[in-house]
Amino acid sequence: MSPAFDRVALIGIGLIGSSLAHAMRKKKLAAEITGYARSEATRAKALELGLVDKVFPSAREAVAGAGLVILCSPVGTYAELAREIGPALQPGAILTDVGSVKGAVVRDVAEHVPPGVHFIPGHPIAGTEQSGPESGFAELFINRWCILTPLPGADPEAVERLAAFWRACGSNVETMTPEHHDLVLAITSHLPHLIAYNIVSTAADLEEVTSSEVIKYSAGGFRDFTRIAASDPTMWRDVFLNNREAVLEMLGRFSEDLSALQRAIRWGDGETLFNIFSRSRQIRRGIIAAGQDTAAPDFGRGVPKTQ
Repeated sequence: MSPAFDRVALIGIGLIGSSLAHAMRKKKLAAEITGYARSEATRAKALELGLVDKVFPSAREAVAGAGLVILCSPVGTYAELAREIGPALQPGAILTDVGSVKGAVVRDVAEHVPPGVHFIPGHPIAGTEQSGPESGFAELFINRWCILTPLPGADPEAVERLAAFWRACGSNVETMTPEHHDLVLAITSHLPHLIAYNIVSTAADLEEVTSSEVIKYSAGGFRDFTRIAASDPTMWRDVFLNNREAVLEMLGRFSEDLSALQRAIRWGDGETLFNIFSRSRQIRRGIIAAGQDTAAPDFGRGVPKTQ
């Protein structure tokens, strides 16, 4: 079977970029993989690990001749990168990304895409708290969703070609508008991360509890919050700054629901607490039933077995 693309350019070689490289190698989706990383150490490590065939100190060099270009760096870097690579993108190429927000990506990238290049924003909903070129693995995308947000007038054949690429990497593919994506992800991903960062920060600031006690007596709940809060701070800073409207709306709704819980505890309203907890438990069971996590004691956080 011939590769899906003769050349794929990865702009950024962290967790997602390196995992894509592993998946492309395993599934033979690219005849050649080129890469760009700002850090010389990252470029050297990417070559050492065999993630890329060639790596460049400039994004413009990396995209030359590529049929698929994937922006895998923090979304705050996209505007500058798009401005740099725009003139070097070849006609017929597909330009996509892996950012956790989509409205801001359209805003920052679309104006720099030359005619004849297919710009199709995307977001694989997969990840771990690890980062860097050593953190990737080919199975990261298996049975995870990848959302594509093609713009009005997008070429259906190009959209399907990109969707087929993600399916070959193991993902389930869905399409929606950038605006709807940002609202959905605000509640399913962005708000949970914000809460996790805040809870860990609150624990760290408690004068009555020492940091050693917080670490020593971390039960499952706090331990899992620290896992989420260990995610790349640069990436999440950019996510919140670039999806602020949707995050603030979800944060407002969360605050109202939290106030209801606070009243129930204050007034000893056990029935309300039980009903809320029961509904939440059912949602958790639905996530497991959908194959998006497991009921294993490690909370399904282990690296999945090769399939």
